[in-house]
Amino acid sequence: MSEWRRRTGYSIAVLVILMIAYAIAYYYGMSVFEGEPKTFLHSLQVVIEAFTTTGFGSDSPWTSPAMNVLVIAMDLTGVALIFLALPVVVFPLIEESFSTSAPSSVTLTDHIVICAYTPRGEMFIEELTSRGIPYFVLVADRDRADDLHEDGVMVVHGDPESPDALARVNLADARALVADASDEENASIVLAAAESDTRVLTFVENTGAADYHRYAGADDVFSPRRLVGESLANKVTTAVSTELGDAIEIDPTFEIVELPVQSGSDLAGTTIADSAITERTGANVIGAWLRGEFVSPPAPDTRLDEHSLLLVAGRESQLERLKEMTMLETRPRRRGRVIVAGLGEVGSTVAKTVETDGLETVTVDIEDRSDVDVVGDVTEESTLREAGIEEASAVILALPDDTQTVFATLVIRELSPDVEVLARSKETASVRKLYRAGADYVLALAIVSGRMLASTILDEEVMGFDKQIEVVKTRCSGLDGRTLREADIRARTGCTVVAVERDGTTVTDVGPDFEVRASDKLIVVGTDVAMNHFAASFELASPP
Repeated sequence: MSEWRRRTGYSIAVLVILMIAYAIAYYYGMSVFEGEPKTFLHSLQVVIEAFTTTGFGSDSPWTSPAMNVLVIAMDLTGVALIFLALPVVVFPLIEESFSTSAPSSVTLTDHIVICAYTPRGEMFIEELTSRGIPYFVLVADRDRADDLHEDGVMVVHGDPESPDALARVNLADARALVADASDEENASIVLAAAESDTRVLTFVENTGAADYHRYAGADDVFSPRRLVGESLANKVTTAVSTELGDAIEIDPTFEIVELPVQSGSDLAGTTIADSAITERTGANVIGAWLRGEFVSPPAPDTRLDEHSLLLVAGRESQLERLKEMTMLETRPRRRGRVIVAGLGEVGSTVAKTVETDGLETVTVDIEDRSDVDVVGDVTEESTLREAGIEEASAVILALPDDTQTVFATLVIRELSPDVEVLARSKETASVRKLYRAGADYVLALAIVSGRMLASTILDEEVMGFDKQIEVVKTRCSGLDGRTLREADIRARTGCTVVAVERDGTTVTDVGPDFEVRASDKLIVVGTDVAMNHFAASFELASPP
C-alpha cells in the first residue's frame, strides 16, 4: 500500500469517529440543554453541514451556552479538517493522477529482473522486447527510475541489494535475475536473492571478482571485457598474417569471416561488381560494413576502401584466396610494434595476448604503473610519437571513455594514415562515429554483453559473441514448408540464411528455392538489430 493510500485511510477513519462523536453530543445536548429532542440521523446531518460549511443553522438559535460552544467547536473542526485534507489527501491525489513516477512493485511472472540500467542491459532489453518477454529494471535512485519510466523503460524503483525490493518485483516467480552494477554491488545483490531459487547471472569488470560472485551464489558469471580484449588481439595477429585466423566455423568445411580491406590492396578502390570476388575466389559476400553501417547484400556499385569490412562465407581455401586480395600487396606481413592504449581489463588482456603471439607491444596509459611503457594521454601527438606511432603496425584503443576513443582515432589517423586502428567502444552509438573517424575495426562491449545474456537466458545458440555481426543457429517453426524466397527473410529483416543444419548434416547450398522444414536449424547472420527483427517476424523455437 502506498503512503498516500495509508494516510487517506487513517484520515477517513478519524473523520468518521469525529462525526459520530459530535452527532452523539448534539443528540444529547438538544434534548438536555435545549429541551428539543432530535433524532440521531438529524443530529448527524447537522454535523455534516457544519463540517462541510454548507449548514444553514436549521436549529438556531441555541439558547444554552453548552450548545453554542458545541456548535462553535463543530464549525472550527470542519474548517480545520478542510485545510488538513488538502495537503494530506487532495494534493497527493492530484499529484498521483498526473505523476510519471516509477512503480515500486510488480506482479509479473516468468519475467526477467535486471538490476541497474547500463548500455549492455539496454541491448539485452531490445532482445527481450523483440521476443515479447516481460522484464523490469530495478533502479535504486528515484530520479533515475522516474526518468527511465518517462522514456518508456519498464522500471521499478527499489534497492536491488534489499531482499524486500527483490520481493516486490516478484523475484520468486521470475525467469532470471541479472546483476549489472559494480562488482561489489553485484555480489551483494546475489546474496540478497539467496532466498529465491531464481537463476542469477552477474557481470564482472575485474575477472578476479568472478570467484566471489560464485561463492555468493551466482549461477553464471560473465566477463565480456576479457573476451573483447582477446578478440581485438586476434584481429591484430591475423591482420599481419596471411593466415585466415579468426573465423566462425559453420562446419569443418564452411566458415564465416570478417575481412578488412587494407589501403593499397587489390580490392581497395574497386566496386563489388568489378572485384568479381565470387568468380575469382568462390567465396560469397554476405554483407559489408561501410563506415560503420552494415549493408546486406552490398549493391554491385558499392565502392570498397580502407574503411570497408567484408563479411564473407565459404570454404577455407576460398576465404584464404580472398584474404590475399584484401591485404596490402607490397607489405603482406607488416609486423611492426603494436601500441595498446588503456590498460584496464580489456587493454591488459590485449597486451598479454599480443605478446604471447610474439609481437612487440608498447603500452600507453595515463597512470604510471609497472606495466606501462609510456605514461601520457593517447589523444596527444607527443605521447603517440613517444610510443613509436611511425613504426607501429596497429594501435588498439581500449580507453574507458568513447569520446576520448573517437578523438584518439582522429589524432592517430592524422599521424599515421596506414596504421591499423582497432577500438573498443562502450556503447553501440559510438561505433559509427569511430568508423567515420578512421577506425578499421570496432567492437562494442555492450553488444558482446547483450549476446552473452541472450544466449544464456533465452537458450540461443550464438556462434561467436565477439564479432560485429551475430551468427545464430535456431529453429523457426513459422517457416515450415516455405521456401526462402517465399519467406523473403533478407528484405523483411536484413538477415541472411547462410546454411541449414538438417538431420545432422550442414547444407550450405541454400538458394531461394530451398524449402525449410520444422526440424531444420537455420544458421542466420545479421546485425543485432536485424536479428531482433528476425525474432519478431518469425516464431523462433529454442534448440534442444
